[in-house]
Amino acid sequence: MKPDVADLRRDYTRDGLLENQAPDEPLSLFATWFEQAVEIESTEANAMMLASVDTNGQPHLRTLLLKGMDDRGFVFFTNYQSAKGQQLQANPQAAMTFWWHDLERQVRIEGQVEQISADESDAYYHSRPVGSRLGAWASPQSQVIANREVLENNLQQLQQQYADLAPERPPHWGGFRLKPQLIEFWQGRPSRLHDRLNYRLVDGQWQRERLAP
Repeated sequence: MKPDVADLRRDYTRDGLLENQAPDEPLSLFATWFEQAVEIESTEANAMMLASVDTNGQPHLRTLLLKGMDDRGFVFFTNYQSAKGQQLQANPQAAMTFWWHDLERQVRIEGQVEQISADESDAYYHSRPVGSRLGAWASPQSQVIANREVLENNLQQLQQQYADLAPERPPHWGGFRLKPQLIEFWQGRPSRLHDRLNYRLVDGQWQRERLAP
């Protein structure tokens, strides 16, 4: 018997988030929550949903992995010629969401997007396994291809080409940085009365406010 979707629910009881537990700025709180997620989560703690908008106003959503964060923002990597890469270059606004199931927590982030420097992209690219580096060359990301063999043949040719060489970073592959202007922390609570602390960047200063669930 199929489950009734309307009856699927979970009561959140693990933790709370009060103002006296939260700093005046959001990045240190994100770092704390992220460290706890790395320790506790059963899946990849750096997995996130990234939303972008194309030139027709159509939003697009997909799962990516966060690969860097500091006071400047949140970094991820992709093919600049892919659908998301073109969308982010045409409309450099994006949103990302982290969902940490085991901790009953969500973080939403919105802001402007910029390409990171070539040196930063080089450093991350050369830290990847060789297979992943070659994969960045082998896949014409988001383009229509005839079948799986296209990718496998591309990879085989690249493996031969770089058998004795370290592959260089493709010029069409690199990183973006989302510079946050809004960060919302959501902590599940009983009876759907969840805690939501929202930080907005106003004139260079973070303002914190509580939102009703």
